[in-house]
Amino acid sequence: MTGQVLLIVAFTRFQEKEYDPPKEILTKAGYRVVIASSRLGTATGKVGGQAPVDLTLDQVKPADFDAVCFIGGPGSFDYYDDPTCHQIARDTVTQGKLLAAICAAPGILARAGVLKGKKATMFDDTGEIARGGGTFVHQGVVIDGRLITADGPATARAWAEAIVTALHGQ
Repeated sequence: MTGQVLLIVAFTRFQEKEYDPPKEILTKAGYRVVIASSRLGTATGKVGGQAPVDLTLDQVKPADFDAVCFIGGPGSFDYYDDPTCHQIARDTVTQGKLLAAICAAPGILARAGVLKGKKATMFDDTGEIARGGGTFVHQGVVIDGRLITADGPATARAWAEAIVTALHGQ
């Protein structure tokens, strides 16, 4: 085992195409993948995929992980104003851990205040990144220091590979 990576998913309507490839790639790279959501049980994706939840959001301690990754999908909007998710993002940055988000999930990071002065991407330039003090970059995967964002399902594999590369380069 190389270490642990946390994937945070919405309990309903997470995007399976942004969850399955990263989970597979991170596991093959030797990381233990832990899943967190708003409650325990089995999270359900937007097309019925499932993710067994290991931790509730209030149980998450970023210090226990090498990276914290927010998965997108329509359910991720439920976390845009979630104070626990915001604190997880801020603690991840404060502790120098790798923080990543894909598709709609970078909006969570923007609202948490961790994109100030950073370049990031998401599914569309909705203004969330700019409102959070960051710069939207129209690119599939954007790496800015210990922050890695991606724009959606088509870039999920590249996003996960960028996470693995960054973790190996620590």
